[in-house]
Amino acid sequence: MSRTLLVSTTQRGAYPTISDALAAAPDDGAIAIAPGEYVESLELAGGRVSLFAGEGEGSVTISPSAPHRPVLDIRRAGVALFGLTLKAGDAPAVTVTDGKLRMGSCVLSTRFGIAVDVGARSEFDISGCKVDGAQLGFQFVDCRGTVAECEILNVVEDGVVVRYADPVIRNCTINGCGQRGIYVYEYSRPTIEGCDISRTGADGIAVGQQSAPVIRRSRIHDTRGVAISFAAGCNGSVEATATENTAAPAIDVAPGAGPTVELAGANVPATAGAGASDGVHAPDARRVEELLAQLDGMVGLAVVKEQVRTVIDEIQVNEWRRSAGLSVGAVSHHLIFAGAPGTGKTTVARIYGQLLAELGALPKGNFLEVARRDLVGMFLGETTKKTHEAFERAMGGVLFIDEAYTLSRTFGAGGDFGQEAIDAIVKLMEDHRHEIAVIAAGYTAEMREFLDANPGLASRFTKTIEFENYNSEELVRIVGHIAKGDDYLLAPGAGEAVRAHFDGVVRDQNFGNGREARKLVEGMRRAQAQRLRQLGRVPSAEELQTLIPEDVAVASGRA
Repeated sequence: MSRTLLVSTTQRGAYPTISDALAAAPDDGAIAIAPGEYVESLELAGGRVSLFAGEGEGSVTISPSAPHRPVLDIRRAGVALFGLTLKAGDAPAVTVTDGKLRMGSCVLSTRFGIAVDVGARSEFDISGCKVDGAQLGFQFVDCRGTVAECEILNVVEDGVVVRYADPVIRNCTINGCGQRGIYVYEYSRPTIEGCDISRTGADGIAVGQQSAPVIRRSRIHDTRGVAISFAAGCNGSVEATATENTAAPAIDVAPGAGPTVELAGANVPATAGAGASDGVHAPDARRVEELLAQLDGMVGLAVVKEQVRTVIDEIQVNEWRRSAGLSVGAVSHHLIFAGAPGTGKTTVARIYGQLLAELGALPKGNFLEVARRDLVGMFLGETTKKTHEAFERAMGGVLFIDEAYTLSRTFGAGGDFGQEAIDAIVKLMEDHRHEIAVIAAGYTAEMREFLDANPGLASRFTKTIEFENYNSEELVRIVGHIAKGDDYLLAPGAGEAVRAHFDGVVRDQNFGNGREARKLVEGMRRAQAQRLRQLGRVPSAEELQTLIPEDVAVASGRA
């Protein structure tokens, strides 16, 4: 059992700063922090550690050493926080990238930033925490986890933002948001249950860009916008949820959206909002064209689009032949997506699954993304069980295995449980070949190693689609799309500055493509915020929207 390290500015033998204790802490170590206020910007890269207030909740306050830095920046590390008060400046209080965060009974605030920003490939468990004052409460992007029994109060923009993620948001209170209580977009499928959302400047819950949340046993009231809005192409469900004193209609379903809505024990069809449906899905040619238009609307990826269309054309023709009573050859729906990260593999996989469902090749078209940790257990037999469970959850749609090549590698001592997962995948792909599409994704060279791990893999994955790095012009377009989606505009000259930045970036294996674009936009937003706060007056709406070349220079470190 690891010993507990003490941080105190007065006690002899204790570490004077939290940073000193973190540097000395062993893996799985614990750090008790004595009462007081600590001004430190903490960074953790690797390892696992717990930090807690030594004398209970509210006795320890931590603020950053510079306003543009987070209080705690977690990268590829596992961190547990208990009973701490974190006060940030113009940056998030806590950021997590490719890490694990467990947080309980903490209080967070920022002047201009996100209270908790959980990013790519991360996991989180947040309970009993309070956000009181922030630009944005919680942001979950391409991650998984649960937030429960939390309060999010007095935020300038959205209470919770969910993007490319499927978190569980349970028994939370969201009150006093300048914009939306919860914003769900870009193919997200969160579960929102037992929540109370009120006093929002816009919709209580807004659902956009092909998302499908499950909303149940919640209460949404006293909002300037509607209680829940579903944009075209969105699905999901609303169950046993009360609405009161909101804009009309309380549940606003746009044409082309298809959630099921059940209030007060009754199924609510079109009266819930324009275009609402009863949840019965009927495939049609127009929907197929809409999905193909989404694919075509993605930046770049010309070869990828052509190859996906070739697969879809073959499936479409087979369905026509089957309807005409003609013989149909065997077609595999399983694919290898090879290429660098951030090139749109996950987005294309989601669209592909929906296309298969519309064409009748798959029952549902749902989407489940997993990685090695979701399939590989620690003990003999556990891996097969976890792999079967993943297939069951994805049945009827797409199982997307990210960084699949890690299954063919042995980590540490003991049995090769990754190989056990591969063997189970091969059998399950055969047993359920008409009920599921498996897409294995990863770097090109490593995916060749993956296919060599079991003779049956190559016969099941008969087609590989190669995703190339984006060029600078395409990245400029992506930056523009991201900025526009966040209600920002690029000023004249900003696009050229973005292009110059990406022209100077090396496209090696660590280059994140679209993720680099998102990272640059976030840096530009922070730079703009610092610039506007120095004006000495309230900025105009146009100034709040506009990102200028100087913001690009600051974000790219060239200022």
